Amino acid sequence: MRITLVFLLSLTAISGCCQSLKKEKIDKLADEYFVDGITTLKDFLSLPNNGQAPDNIDKNLAWCERNFQALNFNTEVLISNGVKHLFAERKYKRAKRTILFYLQIDGQPVDSSQWMQENPYVPVLKECKENECQIIPWDKLTKNFNPDWKIFARSASDSKGPAIAFLQVLRVLDERKINPSFNIKVIMDFQEELGSPTLPKLVETNRDKFLADAMLIMDGTRPPGNLPTLMFGARGIATMKLTVYGAYKDLHSGQYGNYAPNPVFALSRLLGSMKDEKGLVQIPGFYDGIEMNENRKKAINTVPEDREQLLETLGIAQPESVGNTYQEALQYPSLNVRGLRAAWVEDGVRTIIPSEALAEIDMRLVPETPAERQIELIKKFITSKDFHILDREPTHEERRTYPKIIRIDSRIGSRPFRTDLNSPLGEWLGASMEYVFGKGNYVQMQSTGGSQPIAPFISVLDIPAISVRIPNPDNSIHAPNENLRLGNFHEGLKMCLGILTRE
Repeated sequence: MRITLVFLLSLTAISGCCQSLKKEKIDKLADEYFVDGITTLKDFLSLPNNGQAPDNIDKNLAWCERNFQALNFNTEVLISNGVKHLFAERKYKRAKRTILFYLQIDGQPVDSSQWMQENPYVPVLKECKENECQIIPWDKLTKNFNPDWKIFARSASDSKGPAIAFLQVLRVLDERKINPSFNIKVIMDFQEELGSPTLPKLVETNRDKFLADAMLIMDGTRPPGNLPTLMFGARGIATMKLTVYGAYKDLHSGQYGNYAPNPVFALSRLLGSMKDEKGLVQIPGFYDGIEMNENRKKAINTVPEDREQLLETLGIAQPESVGNTYQEALQYPSLNVRGLRAAWVEDGVRTIIPSEALAEIDMRLVPETPAERQIELIKKFITSKDFHILDREPTHEERRTYPKIIRIDSRIGSRPFRTDLNSPLGEWLGASMEYVFGKGNYVQMQSTGGSQPIAPFISVLDIPAISVRIPNPDNSIHAPNENLRLGNFHEGLKMCLGILTRE
């Protein structure tokens, strides 16, 4: 990967450089600007941010534009395939390199009826003990806050919280006249939860605008130990929709039971054959290309992990056997059934043979297992089970010809990426974390289980990328009652101060 010579030399000479802010000063500034940062976050969280709603994008973009312009950043709205993105840039005196920051602004859709508050876009401060939470009035929030209090709102953790921690530290630097040693570029993504479908084209057409020496991603959750985290990679994602067909219409189970095949059983047998009882994917070639030698395992497993505590937290008796540890499991592609549908259940249940059965599948991918290959492997496997594959509804003739018909729709989302744990960028960031938090009080992980749309930047700009992880692991992202722990936001300010003031 390309890193400018000046940048490379500055990063590898870590032992000889110094912090422009003393640790005590970083701690003091985090304390002083904490309440104001939370107030800013509260305001930002009040804006609905569904990436499928153009008016949501416009309002969030306008908010970001105002706030970055107030900090003397030049901003520009970039459009790709009709979708808006916001680019911000500020150059600093004596800066010798440039870092590009990625901010995710959109969030998952909400079902307000499932939230333990009136509106997911009206942030609520709570104190929680086990599963019981009590609302804390906002006027109780001071510099002497309880670090275990949490803000509940959509995108509190994923990822407006991290974005505001970064923005607040930019405000600190601006007000205190502190110049980073590098220029700052920022790209704001308003459709990350949709897989950032327009981002690859945006990067290709704006390559010169995005040119930088490295990329930092202000997005992602910490691992179970909740220590400040640097993440050196992310798995990609591909999804598949499998629809198995039965009769033309739903049939009475008494009149046609034992005669008309139920597609649920065909789909169930197919899904069951894809993984064994230990959780290992049985599709030939699914894990091909992945090498886990002892040196790699040793590096990966430096992350603290308590197996029994993790099983207790998840409420399971034993894990699947893809890796010997949680960290090892993240280095392999996964195959997951994320949803099933056939007929009705519970109050709506009725005695019918459904006309079709649907399974939604997602695969998390690593660099050795490209999406195109994995999708073809699954199709080949399904064919081996005597299914006739279509990419549309079956015709009358096809229904009369083939006993087992399946429609397959697939989509490729974010691509995987991986940065070397021993890269100059990683050593530079690690030194910053150690300076701020002390040795052993932060972790470096090779890969997260989730996905991030960063691969286009890496491939087009040829730069390394690392994710700075702030949110707590029990944050319920994508689900009802998403939250951000105040102590994590406070640590996030320190993380950003440490990075943005490191020489």
